[in-house]
Amino acid sequence: MNTLEEYTDVLVVGAGHAGCEAALACARLGLETAIFTVSVDSIALMPCNPNIGGSSKGHLVREIDALGGQMGINIDKTFIQSKMLNKSKGPAVHSLRAQADKVNYSMEMRKTLQNTEHLTIRQAEVAEIITVPANSAAVEKKDGQMVEINGELQKITGVKTVSGGVYHCKAVVLCTGTYLRARCLTGEMITYTGPNGLMAANHLTDALKAHGIEMQRFKTGTPARVDRRSIDFSKMQEQFGDERVVPFSFTTDPESVQIDQASCWLTYTNENT
Repeated sequence: MNTLEEYTDVLVVGAGHAGCEAALACARLGLETAIFTVSVDSIALMPCNPNIGGSSKGHLVREIDALGGQMGINIDKTFIQSKMLNKSKGPAVHSLRAQADKVNYSMEMRKTLQNTEHLTIRQAEVAEIITVPANSAAVEKKDGQMVEINGELQKITGVKTVSGGVYHCKAVVLCTGTYLRARCLTGEMITYTGPNGLMAANHLTDALKAHGIEMQRFKTGTPARVDRRSIDFSKMQEQFGDERVVPFSFTTDPESVQIDQASCWLTYTNENT
């Protein structure tokens, strides 16, 4: 049986925020790069709270932008409300937060990846990290760092997908997010699925454990999706965006982000809810 076999410089597993930035950084350095995702429709998808920035995180996004990253540029194109938080305090803790049109944010980031030279999108689930002993004739020391796996020095040489495809490379970047053996909790109900109803990545965990890598479960929280027609806004406090919007990216023309913004609404729980 014939199987797919390809050669590239860098393989990025996962196409969330971290994966997109890693893939773009490598490709923009001229390295032949492939990014793997379980679905191209999930590239830069925000299934939880669809915003960029906020306390602490806003600083990080702007640092990424200063290093040539894409998040700041992308949210400046797709935000629906922008607000500088903590303005009553000193400038060191001012933090920009933008609520995103999450469909447009994902589409714009996918468009950027597709139009970047040296970068290829692969829709496939990575199941295995391929390694060889460091003293193997197949290893060239100049190609990268060695890793110690179960007490033996090993060199990562590629990945294998669930369908059997083999991708050889010089480096692998894992940005798997919450997809590894993902499960969603709704109250006391557990559904074994990836975020937003997408397929979970159920094979890579065992491969990583076999290489001596310890795994821990990371929990995120997703706000409820509700029909706005069912909401009594009179019982809620309207929160507006800033009158003068500050862009996330240093390369964005400030005038281009002065748009009509959507409102956010603040409510509280009580003993009954």
